[in-house]
Amino acid sequence: MAPTPLMSSTAVVLMAFAAAAAVALHPAAAAVSYDRKALVINGRRRILISGSIHYPRSVPEMWPDLIQKAKDGGLDVIQTYVFWNGHEPVPGQYYFEGRYDLVQFIKLVHRAGLYVHLRIGPYICAEWNFGGFPVWLKYIPGIRFRTDNEPFKAAMANFTAKIVNMMKSEGLFEWQGGPIILSQIENEFGPLEWDQGEPAKAYASWAANMAVGLNTGVPWVMCKEEDAPDPVIDTCNGFYCDYYTPSKPYKPMMWTEAWTAWYLYTGFGIPYHGGTNFGRTAGGPFIATSYDYDAPIDEYGLLRQPKWGHLRGLHKAIKLCEPALISSDPVVISLGNSQQASVFRSSSGYCAAFLANYDSESSARVTFNGVHYHLPPWSISILPDCKTTVFNTARVGVQTSQMTMERVGGFSWQSFNEEITSSNDESFTTVGLLEQINVTRDNTDYLWYTTYVDIGQDERFLQNGQSPVLTVMSAGHSLHVFINRQLSGTVYGSIEDPKLTYTGNVNLWVGSNTISILSVSVGLPNVGEHFETWNAGVLGPVMLNGLNEGRKDLTWQKWTYQVGLKGETLGLHSLSGSSLLEWGEVPQEQPLMWYKAFFNAPDGDEPLALDMSSMGKGQAWINGQGIGRYWPGYKAYGDCSDCDYRGTYNETKCQTNCGEPSQRWYHVPRSWLNPTGNLLVVFEEWGSDPTGISMVKRTIGSVCANVFEMQPSMRNWHTKENENSKVHLLCDFGKKITKITFASFGTPRGLCGNFSEGSCHAHKSYDPFEKKCIGQQRCSISVVPEVFGGTHVLEQ
Repeated sequence: MAPTPLMSSTAVVLMAFAAAAAVALHPAAAAVSYDRKALVINGRRRILISGSIHYPRSVPEMWPDLIQKAKDGGLDVIQTYVFWNGHEPVPGQYYFEGRYDLVQFIKLVHRAGLYVHLRIGPYICAEWNFGGFPVWLKYIPGIRFRTDNEPFKAAMANFTAKIVNMMKSEGLFEWQGGPIILSQIENEFGPLEWDQGEPAKAYASWAANMAVGLNTGVPWVMCKEEDAPDPVIDTCNGFYCDYYTPSKPYKPMMWTEAWTAWYLYTGFGIPYHGGTNFGRTAGGPFIATSYDYDAPIDEYGLLRQPKWGHLRGLHKAIKLCEPALISSDPVVISLGNSQQASVFRSSSGYCAAFLANYDSESSARVTFNGVHYHLPPWSISILPDCKTTVFNTARVGVQTSQMTMERVGGFSWQSFNEEITSSNDESFTTVGLLEQINVTRDNTDYLWYTTYVDIGQDERFLQNGQSPVLTVMSAGHSLHVFINRQLSGTVYGSIEDPKLTYTGNVNLWVGSNTISILSVSVGLPNVGEHFETWNAGVLGPVMLNGLNEGRKDLTWQKWTYQVGLKGETLGLHSLSGSSLLEWGEVPQEQPLMWYKAFFNAPDGDEPLALDMSSMGKGQAWINGQGIGRYWPGYKAYGDCSDCDYRGTYNETKCQTNCGEPSQRWYHVPRSWLNPTGNLLVVFEEWGSDPTGISMVKRTIGSVCANVFEMQPSMRNWHTKENENSKVHLLCDFGKKITKITFASFGTPRGLCGNFSEGSCHAHKSYDPFEKKCIGQQRCSISVVPEVFGGTHVLEQ
C-alpha cells in the first residue's frame, strides 16, 4: 500500500543512460518531450524537483503560502492528484469550488512560477476515501474496477476527458502557456497487473491509449507500472528507487513519490505538504484525520525544521550538478568496502560527484581525485565540481524548531442525547442482515441494525444468573451494542484487520427485548483490487447463546434499519440545525452525545487546533464545516525506541507517541472562523468529558541546532573559498529569544531538547549566544574556537 501524493516530497527527474532522440508528443509542436536522460522543455533538458500538495487537504486561503514555501524550498514542480469523488459526488453533477477549486489551485502554482504534474488517475489511493472513486460507481450494473471492464472504462474515460478538457479550456497545459508539464493515468497498477494477468494487461494498455488520445501535448506517466505502454513513462514510488530502471532504454528515470515519512493511521504511532483529511475524506479504513505525514511543510502550513531546510540544501546541491547530470552516465568508482563515488562528466567539462558511505555504523575517510574526504555513516556528500563538498546528507546544519501547542481557551458546553434506534420515515424492515455501504451509500458513517427477542418466564438464566451471551460478527469497522437501550459493549477492528467480533453477556428480561447495534464505518478502503466487492457492517452470523433452546440464530430474523443518526438528520452540526431543539446540561460519561459550544476567534494569526485528548471517538464541526473524525481513545502501539535514521528506512522506524492517542490535535483553519459567535459541535460515541476540550495555537516553542565546525556550505562552491560554519537561529515573527538552555562547543551528545556535554566542552560556550541572541528574533554565531574563547578552553 503506497502512500501516494503526500509522500512525494522530492521527485527528481534524473537519467542514467546516454542521450537519445527526444520523443515527440501531440500537438506536433509540443514544448514538452523527453529522452532517456530527462524531460525536455522548450528544447532544454531539465532536472526537476517536485513536491506534492493536495488541494482538498488544505483550505484555499492556505494555498498561496504553501506554494511559495514549496518554491522557497527549491521545488520546480507541484504535483497533485485529482479527487474524483470530490468533483463528481453525483453522476454527471460536478463540483469545482472551495477546497475543490482545481483550476484556481493550478493558476496559483503558475503565478508562483512553478510547473504542475497533474495526476488524474482517476484512481489515486492517496489514503483518501475509496481511493478517490465516487461510491456511486460501485452500483453501476456489471462494473468491475480497474480491469478490462466496459462499464468501468466508460466512466473512467468520461471523467478523465472532463478534466483534460477543462485544463485545455483554461489554457493550463505548457504548450498553451500554462504550467502543466506532466499528467498521470492510473496509479500504482503494476502489482495488480501482475496478480490479475491478461485482463489487467488489456486494461493498462487501454488506459494508456485512452490518455494519449486526449492530446494533452505533455507526457503521460504511470507510476509503479513496469509494463507502461509507449509512449507513457513508467515511474518509481518508494523510500528508495536506486533499484529502478525504466522499462524502455529511451525513457527517463522519474521518481514520482520519494517518501519522506509515512502517514498516520489510528492505533499506530509524504507529501511536501500533507494537510488534513477534513470531514469524512480519510480512507483506510482507520486512516487518521491528520495527513501531516511529517512532511517538510506541516499540516498547519508551518515549516518543519530541520527537514524543510535540509531538503532545501539538497535541492540546491542537485541543481548545481545539473549540467553534468543531464549530459552523461555515471562512472562508479570503489572508494572502500562500503564506499563508492558516482561521477558524472560532460563533454563540455562539467563534473559532479556523489561520494557515498553505505556503512550504517562507521564513518569513513576516503580519497577521491587525490583529496581526502570524511564521510559520516550512511551518508552521501555532493561535489558539484568533483572537488568541493557543498552538502552531506548526514550533516544537518539547519535549526530544529520544536513546536508547542499553546492553550488559548476552553468551552462552555450544552448537550443533546442521540436517540437509540429512533425510527423515522426512512427506516425500513427486512429479513436478514444487509451490507452497510449498500444501505448508506456512504452518506454517513452510521447504520442502526435493530431486532427483537422474546424471553419466556421459564428461561433458566433468569433463575441461575448466568446471562446469555450475544455474538455479533461484522465486516467492520466498529460497533456499539445496546440491549434495551442500555450500552452493552463496544468493539472495533484495526487497519490490519477491520473485521471484528463482539462477544458479551447481555441483560435480558421477560417479554420483548430490543437488540440495537450501531455499526460505524471509519473510511472506505483506498488500496487493493475488486473495489466493487468490499464490505462493511454486520454481515453475521448474530447468535444468542445460553437460552433453554441452547443457541438462537438471529441472523435471519427481521431487522429494522435506520441510516444515520437523528442528530445528522436534524443538522445539529450547523447553526440553523442546532437551534431547532433545546440543549441541556452535560451528563457524566454518557454515550452517543451531541455537544455544542460558542466561542470567539482567538487573537493573532497562528494556526489553530482542537485538543481532543479528553474524548473517545466521534466527529467534530466548526460552523458546519467538518473538522474530521477524532479517535484519541484508540491508543497508538508500535516500537517507540530510540530513533536512529542510519540504515535502511521503513514505515515502522522512528515512531513516536506509543501508548498515547494516535492523534490528539485537530486542525481548525482560521478561514472557517468568524470574529465572534463561532459554533463548535462534537458528536461523541463513547461517552467522554467534553470539558477537557480546548483550543490551542501552534507556535515554535524552542529552537536548537547542531552544527559542525567543517559544515559543508554552498557558499564554499560559489566563492571557492573556505568559510566558517555558522549557527543560525530564528524565532517566529513577533517573538524573541529569551533564554539559552544549552550550548556546547566541543563534542556534545544527544538530540534537540535532550543535549548533554561530551568529553570536550568549551566553558564559554554560552557567552556568544547570550550576548548576540538574547532579545533578538534571529542571530548567527560562527562555529570557530576563537568565538568560544580559543582552543585552550576545550577540556577532556
